[in-house]
Amino acid sequence: MIQIRQLKLRPGHTARELKEKAAKALHVPPEEIAYLGVVRQSIDARKKPDVRLIYTVNVRLAGRKEKQLLAKCHDPDVGAAPENRYHFPGSGREILHGRPVIVGTGPAGLFCGYLLSQAGYRPLLLERGEDVESRTKRVQEFWEKGVLCPDSNVQFGEGGAGTFSDGKLNTLVKDRDGRNGEVLRIFVENGAPESIRYESRPHVGTDVLSRVVKNMRKKILSWGGEVRFGTKVTDLLLQDGRVCGVCCENGERIETDVVVLAIGHSARDTFFMLHEKGIPMEAKAFAVGFRVEHPQELINLSQYADKNPKHLPPASYKLTAKTAEGRGVYSFCMCPGGYVVNASSEEGRLAVNGMSYSGRDGKNANSAIVVSVTPEDYGAEGPLSGIAFQRKLEEKAFRAAGGAVPVQRYADYAQEAGQGGSRDAGREKKERFVPEDFSPAIKGAWQFADLRDILPPSVRRAFLQGMEAFDRIIPGFADDAVCLSGVESRTSSPVRIPRDESFQSQIRGLYPCGEGAGYAGGITSAAMDGMRIAEVLAARYETSGGNDGTVSE
Repeated sequence: MIQIRQLKLRPGHTARELKEKAAKALHVPPEEIAYLGVVRQSIDARKKPDVRLIYTVNVRLAGRKEKQLLAKCHDPDVGAAPENRYHFPGSGREILHGRPVIVGTGPAGLFCGYLLSQAGYRPLLLERGEDVESRTKRVQEFWEKGVLCPDSNVQFGEGGAGTFSDGKLNTLVKDRDGRNGEVLRIFVENGAPESIRYESRPHVGTDVLSRVVKNMRKKILSWGGEVRFGTKVTDLLLQDGRVCGVCCENGERIETDVVVLAIGHSARDTFFMLHEKGIPMEAKAFAVGFRVEHPQELINLSQYADKNPKHLPPASYKLTAKTAEGRGVYSFCMCPGGYVVNASSEEGRLAVNGMSYSGRDGKNANSAIVVSVTPEDYGAEGPLSGIAFQRKLEEKAFRAAGGAVPVQRYADYAQEAGQGGSRDAGREKKERFVPEDFSPAIKGAWQFADLRDILPPSVRRAFLQGMEAFDRIIPGFADDAVCLSGVESRTSSPVRIPRDESFQSQIRGLYPCGEGAGYAGGITSAAMDGMRIAEVLAARYETSGGNDGTVSE
């Protein structure tokens, strides 16, 4: 197989044109290409409006010896196609007493369970929330009527918090062992479009992701695994520095040698339980801020020089800045054509997130513009101080609009910035980029309110400095009519559960995993971490274990 890189074509090209471009790079007739597969597709908008698509493709030739052709080729963008590197280990030799128990069915727990089930380990997945179908109805009821279920909502339930998101599948995690490609392959195998395997910024949207999650669960069950919904773990059973089981809220006691903690970044009650049990934990940095909405046409214009480009997806952006005080400000979870959603999981506290459907065809673009915060900002000490910090912000957000999502125009939020803020109050904008009647696209009740007292003063100053910096990159980004909503407080876990080189906690048999444990930052990185734990367990234990470990009380 031959790999060709840097093939450039205009958007809207045909499959024939791509084949002809590949044939030209190899100096062969198009008819000699027996197979062409896209490995990567990205968008080059550096010379907009002359936007191009850039491809990497794998090609198999008919009737030619590919090695001989490569030996004569001196094009640095043509070479042998690398082989798929992912390999799941064979089973180890230790006896596993009881099935491996996985707490949580977000991406980390789901992928860990998927690989272990496929390998014959019959894992037991425990999920406090509901299956994705029931959970979707529950979330819709919350958005329409304001009835919150603390254990099944945007944060908790099958698929984790990512189920109600844009469904982004890109990651910055280095992938030396092919896990990233395997995550995408498994997604496609379970109903995601083939294009996610080669797009530079793949996404599936909440509608497709829900279907994928359900299909993965069905596979787990068919391979002998088990998934129990509405089953919240409330205690760990420990003995002589080892885990020996879990207790559930329903009174069930499950004995096992292995517990994978894939609890997600919002399982605050579980973090407190772990702290009381003496599990080593530490506070970590994360980021807080607001969702910022713009007309999608404005973002398209800035990225493509065209408000409504043909043959191109709704445009996205990624922005970063550093403030005068040294804080990082950046865009997070950008949702083209998406919605802001009420993502609360506790009564009397309000948090927001961004979500898109697979078509990304909403009128607004939104992104979290967030400011880095560290344990020094939390106002308290201890491993759970970040949770207390989050809760204070979310309580203020809840009070700001009486439980509805509070929204404020940027011009109003930036007022009184002279008290240490960074907005150039004297700057007159020559052009209005966002209409005065611009309205937010929000899932859940919302109303205009005052957001200025939600963030601590130093974080608010940094947010304003970041917005003004981004306005110089994307004109109109800090337009007066831009809508802010908040608070965005669940960017990542405020807690890390340390693990050693064997991926275990100081408590043997306890495997902290995924975003909640502090080892991932999105769907794909969490899935990859779940795979890593599955590999470690498979390399250590035999597939044949004891009974299911369930003991009723």
